[in-house]
Amino acid sequence: MKINKNIIKTLGLTSVLFAASSCSLTDFGDMNVTPNAIATPVTSALLTNSLIAMDGPATTGGLLGSLYCQYISETQYTESSNYSTQQVAWDGIYAGMLYDLQNIINQNSNAATAVYASNNGSNKNQIAIARIIKAYTFLTMTDRWGDIPMSEALQEKINPKYDSQQEVYTALFKELKEAAAQFDGGVAVKGDILFAGDATKWKKFANSLRLVMALRISKIDPTTGKAQFIDALSGGVIDANADNAAITYPGGTFKNPWFSLYDGRKDYALSSQFATILSDNQDARLQTAAAPNGKGQIAPMPYGLTRDVATSATYADFSFVLAPALRAATSQSFILTAAHAYLARAEAAQLGWTSENVKDMYSKGIEMSWKQWGVFDQTKFNTFMTSANIDLASNAMTKIQTQRYVAFFPDGNMGWAEWRRTGVPALKPSVNATNSSKQIPRRYAYGTNESTINGVNYKAAAAKLTGGDTQDSRVWWDK
Repeated sequence: MKINKNIIKTLGLTSVLFAASSCSLTDFGDMNVTPNAIATPVTSALLTNSLIAMDGPATTGGLLGSLYCQYISETQYTESSNYSTQQVAWDGIYAGMLYDLQNIINQNSNAATAVYASNNGSNKNQIAIARIIKAYTFLTMTDRWGDIPMSEALQEKINPKYDSQQEVYTALFKELKEAAAQFDGGVAVKGDILFAGDATKWKKFANSLRLVMALRISKIDPTTGKAQFIDALSGGVIDANADNAAITYPGGTFKNPWFSLYDGRKDYALSSQFATILSDNQDARLQTAAAPNGKGQIAPMPYGLTRDVATSATYADFSFVLAPALRAATSQSFILTAAHAYLARAEAAQLGWTSENVKDMYSKGIEMSWKQWGVFDQTKFNTFMTSANIDLASNAMTKIQTQRYVAFFPDGNMGWAEWRRTGVPALKPSVNATNSSKQIPRRYAYGTNESTINGVNYKAAAAKLTGGDTQDSRVWWDK
């Protein structure tokens, strides 16, 4: 997999520089004003654009995570699977969806533009949704890089500081709770292709995301994790597949990212490691996790092969990731679901954070996942739940955490984060690893632009990492 190490957006040199220009556009009078352009942004269009980009980390930006947690294997260019250093730039995230979301907030907060913006829905509702999506985006970023610019980002600061990951988590817990409480029952928001302006579903999404975050800090700060989990659960979470956060792509210009990934290319296959977890347990989800090969068989690819071996005739007929119907141009991509919420509740109950029934939450989570993927059969499900590797009679926590890892497939951001936190499943690093530690990477290294564009703050952040700015250093919660 090839990562562009110097992403330069038309919108600006880097995300931080773009969001922190040293001069105002008004300094140049009207010389840069296009008379045929819309002077005030259409917030509904900004929202749709941001939501389309919301699934990007699960495919393009998150492919590294999918490789590191061994959901998928590379079939041609195997450098990333073997842990060559990837200095991944975040420029496009700041200069793209985060800028658009901040613009939505600004337009709806400014008295001079709020009336016009309200044509696209209640001002407060638009702000609440933008805040929630921003929080989700910052979460996926901090879990990949660790310390990141957040509190001073998007505020016209040339050199924004890097907030510690602990500070980011604290701020995001607060942001999600406040945003969920901000909905005012006003006009539904336009441009919302996730929940069609349904405030109740947005609140459930925000609270469900807090469940995931709370468990993510369960080792480093269990007291805060428990308090946040209980508070979020009391506010209502996703408890039915009808409320799942899933982007349905219209096709045309906006195609499902997995469709685009295979449009003329075949660089990725279902990983043998992930396929084995499903096949060993006769898990019906295997039929949706991959497409049959030319012989009509599920043929996963071993993980971490050298390029010569991966491109040999032995592995020429492999299974693409996801069944064809699930990666069509107009297919859905799941962001956060009832399965994720129920399985989080199972782990929290097992930890003693809640008095909910562990077995019930666990069973319901797997049932929701099977139904989400369209493979539910009651008889097969009953057999599955009573099998030795699934039943909670022994090693309950490991089994719950394994099912959380399975349920997040194919979202590499979430799957990799859960594996780093729990060590479940017991993944083995590639035997052909090229990094110095020969171990699975624990974070993204910062992009090459950061040391020059925001050098002082970059150096301060890198100095806090044990071992420096490397893939082997660990983020705050990874203990």
